[in-house]
Amino acid sequence: MSFCVLIPARMASSRLPDKPLADLGGVPMVVRVAQRALLSSASRVVVAADDARIVQACQAHQIEAVLTRTDHPSGSDRLAEACDLLGLNDTDVVVNVQGDEPLIDPDSIDAAAQLLQERDDCSMSTLAHAIDNVADFANPNVVKVVLDARNTALYFSRAPIAWWRDGGITALPDPAPLRHVGLYGYRVGFLREFPKLAISPLEVTESLEQLRAMWHGHRIAVHISPHSPGPGVDTPEDLTRVRAHFEAQA
Repeated sequence: MSFCVLIPARMASSRLPDKPLADLGGVPMVVRVAQRALLSSASRVVVAADDARIVQACQAHQIEAVLTRTDHPSGSDRLAEACDLLGLNDTDVVVNVQGDEPLIDPDSIDAAAQLLQERDDCSMSTLAHAIDNVADFANPNVVKVVLDARNTALYFSRAPIAWWRDGGITALPDPAPLRHVGLYGYRVGFLREFPKLAISPLEVTESLEQLRAMWHGHRIAVHISPHSPGPGVDTPEDLTRVRAHFEAQA
């Protein structure tokens, strides 16, 4: 299995300015993410940055990085440019690991890559895991996914799906609903095509970029993980919790 991990990283963040360079036990967060990705089976791990300071921080820790444009509307657009800068072939597989996931499970990265290589009918792969509490099921910040018989995504939503007709959200339906994990595998040819696709009305309504791919007829294979991912860093409170984890290991 040969694949490349790409980590989009941008300095602009409304809640956490300069987030990629946030200190986690003496190491910038984006470097921590790359170090976790290097524990996977990836043949190459590259940070796709929008700021020279990120590139310099990566190089100081022997992490490969490329400088991309600052005007990309999404992480997928940034990855498409990175594929060109790195000279990747359309048939290559890349896994997109978010730059704010310093505790990402390397096995999850491998699972996304392996699944895409097994599913010739799909342009993308991603992960999900069972939701175990009603609060997450009802939370619009927790993205849900429903699958077909082959574990291909039917739909992603911030709403509680599949909706339990007889129970609403007073309890979890059986089987348990699935939480989407924002880790993606792509074929490079599709990744180059994706930014050219018209924005989907569903994507705008749900604010979920993956719905653009589905709206245009592309399939997304889903690996069901037995456990939830490590905590990401979206808020100052998240940063405090994850920073404590690394300080405890120092």
